Amino acid sequence: MRFAHTNIVSKNWKLLADFYVNTFHCKIVPPIRKQSGEWLEKGTGLKNANLEGAHLLLPGHGADGPTLEIYQYASIEDQDFVLPNKRGFGHIAFEVENVELTLETLKQNGGEAFGEVTKRRVEELVK
Repeated sequence: MRFAHTNIVSKNWKLLADFYVNTFHCKIVPPIRKQSGEWLEKGTGLKNANLEGAHLLLPGHGADGPTLEIYQYASIEDQDFVLPNKRGFGHIAFEVENVELTLETLKQNGGEAFGEVTKRRVEELVK
């Protein structure tokens, strides 16, 4: 068994994919996915399910590493911003050499900062 991908649903899959490519050096893995049909309706529980998107290879894991699967459904429901202490998916973490520089790149590519950059040494995790 091995981890394969994490799915993110977006209002604009191309814009979000560009963000991950330009900010975190992910790479789009062809082909672009365009999916619909009874199998998708059954798998999602959504009538007339129709989506488009791509897989993005995450940096640092080689050509067979895990991906971000970014999809845009033809019919999408809006969702309010979810606070960090709400149940569900929390975050994606990228190990970077310079947090402040990466944060600036993130902002330049349309991302936003929530909270402040802090540092803490976790002794149990120090090798």
